[in-house]
Amino acid sequence: MADDDPDDRMLTKEALEENKLAHDLNFVNDGVQLMDYLYRRGEHNEVNAPKPDLILLDLNMPKMDGREALQKIKENPSFKRIPVIILTTSRAEEDIINSYDLGVNSFISKPVMFKDLVEVTRQIGQYWFGVVDLPKT
Repeated sequence: MADDDPDDRMLTKEALEENKLAHDLNFVNDGVQLMDYLYRRGEHNEVNAPKPDLILLDLNMPKMDGREALQKIKENPSFKRIPVIILTTSRAEEDIINSYDLGVNSFISKPVMFKDLVEVTRQIGQYWFGVVDLPKT
């Protein structure tokens, strides 16, 4: 999960844990750290930065925002098959359209209430890890 807000990271982690989906959850604070994680640069290596099955990506982050990170992910043959879900406070039509144009797999506006976040994460887990067939590489 790439999100600069520590409260949002904590709440999402708790919601994923309630749905028993947080077994290998890793956090980064911005798009630069996300790219370092994916490329295993700096503090990230094969042990502490496994290739993610799914990326939850906020749009509005410092250094490199989610739009730029999404574009870089989808342009790279090694990463473009990783499903990316935008999970953001934005409900702007322009953000939704631009995200899909850049190749996002899903766009979800963050719920305000924790119980709703629990339900959204349940549905994410059910769909992406129960219904969809994902490539192994």
